[in-house]
Amino acid sequence: MPLTSRHPAQQTPRRVAPPRARRRTAQALLASAVGVCLVAASAPAEPLGIGDPLFPHLGNPGYDVRAYDLDLTYSGSNDRPLEAVTTVDARITAELDRINLDFAHGTVRSVEVDGEPAVFTGVGEDLVITPDDGLDPGDSVRITVRHTSDPRPGDREGGWVRTADGLALANQADAAHLVFPCNDHPSDKAMFTFRITVPEGHTAVANGLPTAVDRAPGTTTWSYRTRNPMATELAQVSIGRSTVLHRTGPHDLPLRDVVPTEHRTALEPWLAKTPAQIRWMEDRVGRYPFATYGLLLAEASTGFALETQTLSLFERDLFTDPALPVWYVESIMVHELAHQWFGDSVSPRTWADLWLNEGHATWYEALYAEKRGGRTLEARMRAAYESSDGWRAAGGPPAAPKPPEPGRKIGIFRPGVYGGAALVLYALRQEIGQEAFDRLERAWVDRHRDGNASTADFVRLASETAGRDLTGFLHAWLYDDTTPPMPGHPDWRSSGRAVTAEPGPHTREHPHGHLPGPHGHRPDAGGE
Repeated sequence: MPLTSRHPAQQTPRRVAPPRARRRTAQALLASAVGVCLVAASAPAEPLGIGDPLFPHLGNPGYDVRAYDLDLTYSGSNDRPLEAVTTVDARITAELDRINLDFAHGTVRSVEVDGEPAVFTGVGEDLVITPDDGLDPGDSVRITVRHTSDPRPGDREGGWVRTADGLALANQADAAHLVFPCNDHPSDKAMFTFRITVPEGHTAVANGLPTAVDRAPGTTTWSYRTRNPMATELAQVSIGRSTVLHRTGPHDLPLRDVVPTEHRTALEPWLAKTPAQIRWMEDRVGRYPFATYGLLLAEASTGFALETQTLSLFERDLFTDPALPVWYVESIMVHELAHQWFGDSVSPRTWADLWLNEGHATWYEALYAEKRGGRTLEARMRAAYESSDGWRAAGGPPAAPKPPEPGRKIGIFRPGVYGGAALVLYALRQEIGQEAFDRLERAWVDRHRDGNASTADFVRLASETAGRDLTGFLHAWLYDDTTPPMPGHPDWRSSGRAVTAEPGPHTREHPHGHLPGPHGHRPDAGGE
């Protein structure tokens, strides 16, 4: 169903009836509903959005989420809905008569606002809540939604991933609201607490650090809490018959990996590489930004890996397929690790800023691949340059990607925001020199840590770091329909044809994915 968006100033006007009259109206509606979702009679409820340039109907205006508390109960079967309670603590930023949360693919049982029952209805992919009283800027509000969370496939991609022994999450780009009610846009980061109750014999792991394990007859409740704010698309919950392996990284960083128990011995040599990979990244961009890290190796066929914050999601088969060269697998590990700085700690302000995530992760993936025996960075960038005009024609320039087809939001994950965006970084390094480029990278993740940043922010910081205005130079590389000349390589030419055989990272739409299939190609097992 198509959605409509309105600026916060265009929200439904506040009703003028006194609070007591509003309370009587709400109570009367609730009494007559008999379990059916109704909405207050002042005006029709409608889905809203914050006006993202690619997805204008994502997110919701008028409030800033401070924290999510997710309480999930898993039955032991991954084809049955989970019982869930989601609590949202938010600060109101505009006069609101209603509050919209993104939520779909679940049944809402009840809603409370500050402990009082509230009228609610579903419109499009929004849960529209009418509190007893209106809300003013500066107010704090707690919204409690009792609902189900359905892991069975629907008509949308993403959300729960059913594994051989349980569940995991893959929420990019906006599928978190298929799992729990939220403000599903990366610009509204928040703290997260998870409580996951599972049957005996199952293990539950989520983003952040463990805070408690409570055992009861037949069940265990595992609790986790983040120490840094997180975008909804980066939430991760793993439920399965898994083993959690622990080790220590740089600066005594606690590392934990979640693996299928029967494969732990075979996977251990791969997992032991993470501490050195973190040190390698820290040498280039500074200290790891979170309180823990690890890999979740799922028994599932997804065709992608995903940088879920502090617990990156991978297919187990990536690490057990003998056809994949070691350098390639390690470079994919580094791609998702690099995202912890670029995309997780520093999140995009809009989805059009996605190149800042994927371009940087591809850049460090390429540098690491060169170190471990893959193709040289220059060879890879030259191949990307040859394809760049074709990528731009097909999917738009790196910082102005074309919207995806309706219903396929992951369609924004195209080669232009991977290899094409890494090519922008290569051109910038060629233009300003290695020393200034390295300072820029460190300054970027330091200045915007735990926040959001845009393409304009990057251009501004690049100019500041280089000591000269780079607006014109970077604008051409980021927004032009054709690829500018490469500094230092006047002989490079773009064929206008998109080549898709180059090895690379990680997502469904990226044609260089690590698994065979409609969106994946294997690298040359002999290296390059």
